[in-house]
Amino acid sequence: MFSDSAGSANAQGGKPVRSVLRQLWSDERGQDIAEYAVMLAVILVIVVGTIRLIGSNANTVFSSVGSSIQ
Repeated sequence: MFSDSAGSANAQGGKPVRSVLRQLWSDERGQDIAEYAVMLAVILVIVVGTIRLIGSNANTVFSSVGSSIQ
């Protein structure tokens, strides 16, 4: 039913395994998604870091403004 050769076709007579692997390796459609995911991760790290850095100072400012209004 199955052949031991890595380059042989599958049981239904489809493409050889080597040609499918070569096609998957050269396919670049998924790279855009990966690049967007990396950019999103970097932006999130920057935003979270900025919020943590400014967060305590902003809390102090809002508290003083709130107490001066009352």
